[in-house]
Parts: sequence; structure tokens; C-alpha cells
Amino acid sequence: MTITISTPDGPIDALLSTPTGSGPWPGVVIIHDAIGYGPDNELVSERVAQAGYLAITPNLYSRGGRARCITRMFRDLLTQRGRALDDILAARDHLKSLPECTGTVGVVGFCSGGQFALIMGPKGFAASAPFYGTPLPRHLDRTLDASCPIVASFGRRDPLGIGAPARLRRVVEAKNIPADIKVYPSAGHSFANILPAQPLLRVTGFGYDEAATTDAWTRVFAFFDEHLKPKTAGQA
Repeated sequence: MTITISTPDGPIDALLSTPTGSGPWPGVVIIHDAIGYGPDNELVSERVAQAGYLAITPNLYSRGGRARCITRMFRDLLTQRGRALDDILAARDHLKSLPECTGTVGVVGFCSGGQFALIMGPKGFAASAPFYGTPLPRHLDRTLDASCPIVASFGRRDPLGIGAPARLRRVVEAKNIPADIKVYPSAGHSFANILPAQPLLRVTGFGYDEAATTDAWTRVFAFFDEHLKPKTAGQA
């Protein structure tokens, strides 16, 4: 369902999906790609909820015209501060305020949202899952200081991601950040998003790949189960 959440710059819309059964559940903030609230946002949100997580997707384009919002979002990515980051943190805090949430929150992002997911790693999240967050954020070594664990998924055919997986691996290994980083050989950019004009997108190194998407989400949920859900008696 669509809800309204408070942010430092006023209210914005957000999509909230709740698992079936009785909570509380860990939360997950989902950060949409540069296209914005696309046709598959509800599908992604429901997938996360069905895996046992309270899912919220803040609409980073809630204010003003689309072109202006996109420009502002990319500026915030470069500076690593600003309204978009405030909105993401507000979505996290909204989840934590809900009685249905355990208070432990992860973050998932796609494309530019994947870049934000990496930037938000040190900012109070328990795990980060960037999907093709390429190109990687600037000053990656500094950006990931004290980051939470990271489960990252890339497509080898992503024209924006050349060298990104290896670079991310070097940084997380140097900083001893728990990580699962995988590259899908047949996939390109946006492989986990269902977007218009799929045949053309595949030719240009973009486009949906069902097998890669299924495997990536399996890894993400296993990683989130480890880092977001409380350990039961007898577990290490």
C-alpha cells in the first residue's frame, strides 16, 4: 500500500509491503532506480515481503518535476549528502518506529539506487544489497568506512560496470567487510528490473534476466537472514 512518511524536507510517498503472518519482522528499505517508480516496484516490494521482511520503497521523485528530481538525485550521489539520502534515512526510521518491525533494517538498491545502497552502508543499516550499483560511488574506499555487510550483484555485460566487481572486492577485503559479490556472465545492467523495450535493452547491455534475478535474490535473502534476523538458540 502507498503511505506518507515524514522527512526533513516534508512528507513523501512510499510503498509499504507487509509479510503475512505475525511479526515483528526485520525491515528493508528499497531504493528505486533512476527511472523512478517503475512498473515493477510493487513486484520487488512483494518479493521482499514474501521473504519475511517489512519492505518500504520511498519515492525519491515525490517533489517537483521528474527532470529536476533526477538532476538532484545524481547531484546527491556525487556529493553523498542531500535530500535523497535524507529521504532514505527517513524511510529507515519510519520502519524502525513501527511495532511490526524488529528495529533491524537492511537496504536494497537498483542502478543509482544500488549506488545509494553502498553509500548508506555505514549509516545505520545491518546489511546492504546493491544490484548493479554502477558506476560505483566516488571515493569508494572512504565511502565504505565502517560499512555494514554487503551482498552485491553485477552483470558482466553491464557497460557501466567494467571493473566494478573487482574494485569492490578489493575494498571490502581490505576493510574486512563481510561480503558476497557475484557477477552473472550473461546478464547486463538492470537485469533484475522489468523495464519497457526489453529486446532493445538487451542489445545495449541492459535488460531483465530471470535466471540471474532468481539467483541474486536467493543470495540476498540468505545474506539478510544471516545479518538481519536474530539468531536462535544453538546458533553461533
